Amino acid sequence: MTAAPAQAAVGHRAVTLTFSLAGGAEACTLTGYPSVESGAGGPDIHAKPTLRGYMGGLPNDVDAPPTVTLSLADQGQAVVEGMATDAKGDQCASYSELRVNPPNTIIVLTVPATIDACELQVHPVTAG
Repeated sequence: MTAAPAQAAVGHRAVTLTFSLAGGAEACTLTGYPSVESGAGGPDIHAKPTLRGYMGGLPNDVDAPPTVTLSLADQGQAVVEGMATDAKGDQCASYSELRVNPPNTIIVLTVPATIDACELQVHPVTAG
């Protein structure tokens, strides 16, 4: 699993997590939301599962997470997003990693990822 460099837009921050198979693994499916918690950089934050947000997620006409097949050729992705400032306009903590549990697994991975946020949202896994 990897995280793309953070993206920014109008105070919003987002990181795209990419899910792929480890070498030699058989194809599998993912459906739903990864569990995401902040890592090093500030207080612990648990990402709230949401269908869509300002920086990504499902299209407006889709209301159920898809089932995504991971294979050697196909990956999945999920967007994690938050605001860089709080309601008072103060800068949020800058995290350097996220703890990610892919949907329906018991694995928790620490993924290097930089994101400034006071609260986090995570969107469903989609084909990537």
